[in-house]
Amino acid sequence: MKEAMKAKDKVRLASLRDIKSKITLALSEAGSGDQLDDSAVTKILSKQLKQREDTLAIFKEQNREDLVAEEQAQAEVIRAYLPKPMSQEELEANVKALIQELGAASMADMGRVMGTASARFAGKADGKAISALVRQFLA
Repeated sequence: MKEAMKAKDKVRLASLRDIKSKITLALSEAGSGDQLDDSAVTKILSKQLKQREDTLAIFKEQNREDLVAEEQAQAEVIRAYLPKPMSQEELEANVKALIQELGAASMADMGRVMGTASARFAGKADGKAISALVRQFLA
């Protein structure tokens, strides 16, 4: 945040302040003295990114180019703090390996596979993409 202030980068500073406020809020909800683990912070950042992308889509529909640029810049700042997303091939390989690891054989095991996959691939892959692959491989 100090670097953004010194550079007078208003968009980056606003994004970082928003991230900090969400993390502080999550800490206060968790109770005093608790710390958030990496997966909780990744979940917060992913949610922030999704909100920015949804807002971006609305601004594009309304032809608000002035707001589109700012939302895209804020999304890029948030994206810089998230883990690198998996490629489709990596995701397919990891989901296949997870299904074998858990010994899942049918759609009845989907909930168990999705629970583990969601935790393991948090921030690295979209939940819808994971779900589609799990369905495909268990069907």
